[in-house]
Amino acid sequence: MDWRFSPTAVFGLFLLLFATGSRHTSAQVEVFVTPIPNAPFSGVVRVERSFVQPDGSVANLKSMHDIGRDSRGRIHNEARAMVPVSSVETPRVISIHLYDPQTRISTTLDPKERTFRTRTLNHPPATVPPSVRYGSPSDNGLPQNEFTKAEDLGVNDMQGLPVHGVREVQTIPGENGENKEIVITDEYWYSEDLRINMMIKHNDPRKGTVTLSVTQVTRTEPDPALFEIPEGYKPVTAAGETNH
Repeated sequence: MDWRFSPTAVFGLFLLLFATGSRHTSAQVEVFVTPIPNAPFSGVVRVERSFVQPDGSVANLKSMHDIGRDSRGRIHNEARAMVPVSSVETPRVISIHLYDPQTRISTTLDPKERTFRTRTLNHPPATVPPSVRYGSPSDNGLPQNEFTKAEDLGVNDMQGLPVHGVREVQTIPGENGENKEIVITDEYWYSEDLRINMMIKHNDPRKGTVTLSVTQVTRTEPDPALFEIPEGYKPVTAAGETNH
C-alpha cells in the first residue's frame, strides 16, 4: 500500500496495529476521518477485536471512540485503550488528534499529561480513506491477480446512509504442499455522503479479527470546542520538553 499520497494518513495509522499482531490491550485502531468541508457530523466508533494468544486461548477486546468533523473540514479523532469484552469500564482516552485542512496544522493532545504537539503538513489532505479499497464507485484499489480477488457487495444502509461495500480476499498458498492456504479478508462499507468508511472488517486467521463500526451518527455541527486545544494544555517541543 502506498501511503505517500496521503499526508494525513496519520489519522489511520492505528488501523495497522491489527495487521501487525499487536497483543497489548492498550493498542488502538481508528477510522480515518477525511478533512473535507461542508459535511459536518459526529459519531462513535465501536471496535471489536479478537486474537489467539500464545497459549492458544482467544482474547476478545473492545473499545470505542468519538469522531467528528465541522463545516470547515476540521476533524476530531480519539484513540482509546482496548479493554476486555467483559469490562464495564469506559476505555480511557490515550490521545486526541485534531487537524485543520485550511491551515494544515495537525495537533496531537495527550489528556493524561495535558500536553499537545503541533506540526504543519506540507501537502494537501487526502479526501478518501487510505485503505486498499474504500468501496467507492471508482473502486481504486489493488490490481487483481491470481492471489487477490475483489467482490462488489452492492449498496446497503447504515445509520440512515447509503454505503457501498467491497470485500477483498487474499489467498496465500501453502508452502511445498505441506501447509494449508491462508485466506485473508478485508471488507469496507464506504459512505460517499460522509467520505468515510462506515464499517471495516479484517480477518487474518494467523492474527485474529477486528471490526470497526461507526454508530450514533449525527449530521449537525459539532461543538466547536472539540476542534480546539483545551485550556490548560502545554505545548511540547521537538526535544520532548514542556514549555511552561
